[in-house]
Amino acid sequence: METTSVRPSGNSEKKGNQNIQCNNCALYLLVVSVVGSLSVAGVSLLPLHPNDHIPIALGAWLSALGLVFFVSLFALLNHVGLQTKVGQRCRKKYQLTIGEVLDISNKIVSAVQAVLSCFTGVVVCAWSCTRNFLRSSHFISEAYAWFGAAYFFYDIWSMYKVYVCTAVNGAINGTVSAENQKSRFRKVVDYLVCQPLIILHHLFIGSFGFLLIVYLRGGLGDCVFGFVYLMELSTPFVSIRGILSKLKMKASSLYVINGITMLFTFFLCRLAMFPYVMYMYSEFINQSIWEAMKSLPTGCKVSMAILTIPQFYWFSLMTKGACSLISRNKVKNKAPQQKSVVCTPIATGRDDIASLSK
Repeated sequence: METTSVRPSGNSEKKGNQNIQCNNCALYLLVVSVVGSLSVAGVSLLPLHPNDHIPIALGAWLSALGLVFFVSLFALLNHVGLQTKVGQRCRKKYQLTIGEVLDISNKIVSAVQAVLSCFTGVVVCAWSCTRNFLRSSHFISEAYAWFGAAYFFYDIWSMYKVYVCTAVNGAINGTVSAENQKSRFRKVVDYLVCQPLIILHHLFIGSFGFLLIVYLRGGLGDCVFGFVYLMELSTPFVSIRGILSKLKMKASSLYVINGITMLFTFFLCRLAMFPYVMYMYSEFINQSIWEAMKSLPTGCKVSMAILTIPQFYWFSLMTKGACSLISRNKVKNKAPQQKSVVCTPIATGRDDIASLSK
């Protein structure tokens, strides 16, 4: 009887050790994939001079590395959040669902992409804008267009995974709702209907925006595209705002400070930036801003309009959210004063005392 009772525990320990080893191996492979893909992409650019252009073969190689990087980073963050002890403790502490873990991973990858984009923008502006506004160029502008284009197609897939896990499957701590019976085609259709604007934005940037930077501009206006890369400066704060919301920290001062910073950077880099760029262009051609705008090709005007109009929509949503947050904080600040005026008996019991202390 003793041997039969010991064997199952021994088998379970072996299985547990095997699972730990598999998780560790997967973690190491994902780390190598993330660091390796980004490092190889950087090394591939070392032989180039600032004025060089990216050949198609090198560009395709950079796009492949970009896809590996973003997918691997998303998988690594999900693995840490779902398969490691640290991730499980965080899930338990903040009561995170599986879908929320995936959403947080998606937002972190988005922030990382924004940092890479801003780094590219700083290099391009420092190089091209200080030389010739129209004709100076730096290879990193085209290089990141190839590398970063993969992000926008990855993100469509990543957002679909988050959507399926939360809205469709309703996965909560490993349980799956009855809506899992929907076909994959139906899930895709629901996803497209739910997120049309952001999907169109990603498709536009990942396809037409890529072609514009690499081919259609004819090597002109690199300084302008440096500022376009800097538009991503507000994205990390947008991501932090979403993450803090998932962690139930909307009432924290960190959430308020981050929201203010998000609004400021979004307005600066996505709305006020275009008039400033037009001012730089008008100074370069010695014309007024209005004349400079009229002299632009029609395709350039349409592209700027398509790129700018969604920014006003998103900024209005952010502003409404900030106003509602401020109004809620005012109500909360007034609430204790109203309570002190009303004379009520002191509550007794642990639950009542705990509720009064909140």
